[in-house]
Amino acid sequence: MRRMAKYVYLAYFGGSLYVTFEVFWRGRSHWTMFVLAAVLFLIIGGLNEIWTGWKLVPQAVTGAIIATVAELVTGCIVNIWLGLNIWDYSDMPGNLLGQICPQFTLLWIVLSALAIVLDDIIRWRFFGEDKPHYRL
Repeated sequence: MRRMAKYVYLAYFGGSLYVTFEVFWRGRSHWTMFVLAAVLFLIIGGLNEIWTGWKLVPQAVTGAIIATVAELVTGCIVNIWLGLNIWDYSDMPGNLLGQICPQFTLLWIVLSALAIVLDDIIRWRFFGEDKPHYRL
């Protein structure tokens, strides 16, 4: 039960934080972005659980790749298939189907690093897991 509570808390935190960022950045968000961000926060934040070297940069780059693929899949479903038009990167150089672009992949590196660190701090402070100690 405690493990489930931890993952629910982490997912809620990650989803809420991302939606907050998005509202400040774009002035709006969508509930599907909360769901995507919650899932990504769990996956990206959990990289330290399987990647025991505590190297932040490779984890952040891996997280950005995961996030970009997830954004492409989600975009194809919610924007193209369902026609919700939540975002459109068609005017960005190097975009793929208007759903992803290199500029936002670079931003995902920064957001992934933030997610990894915040996930580890929450796990350490609230759930008694190892204290974070990173190397670049």
